[in-house]
Amino acid sequence: MAPKDAPRITVDVDDDLAALVDAADLARAALLALESEMAGEGELTIVVTGDAEVAALNQRYLGHLGPTDVLSFPTLSQTPGFVTSPEMTGYLGDIVIACPYAARQAAALDRTLREELRLLVVHGVLHLLGYDHASAEEEAAMWARQRAILARLA
Repeated sequence: MAPKDAPRITVDVDDDLAALVDAADLARAALLALESEMAGEGELTIVVTGDAEVAALNQRYLGHLGPTDVLSFPTLSQTPGFVTSPEMTGYLGDIVIACPYAARQAAALDRTLREELRLLVVHGVLHLLGYDHASAEEEAAMWARQRAILARLA
């Protein structure tokens, strides 16, 4: 049995995508990202779904039309007017990946779907932990962390 404070990672893959996605591999990528950032405890959920589902979330929560590769919904961000219940204090958040979008992106970048999904999971975990890429400096720091973590997965 894992220690009580070990990260708990749930991976939920839509049934029609299950043959394309190695859920255990995505959980390992998330765990390595957490460990690399010394976030040794907490919980998160990774959802691998279709473009339409991600497009709906993208519009509802970010006001952007259409799908994107990955969305992260951190629970630790300080959103004015949002109160987190005490039971949620260890919950880091949700990562939602559009698998068809990721597959097209991987093909365009000459990567495998597995490599692309790993990158998106690591990217999502870093967002849950407070990283961003709104400025050139933030982007450089986040991309450097991604590369270091992904190199350990190879």
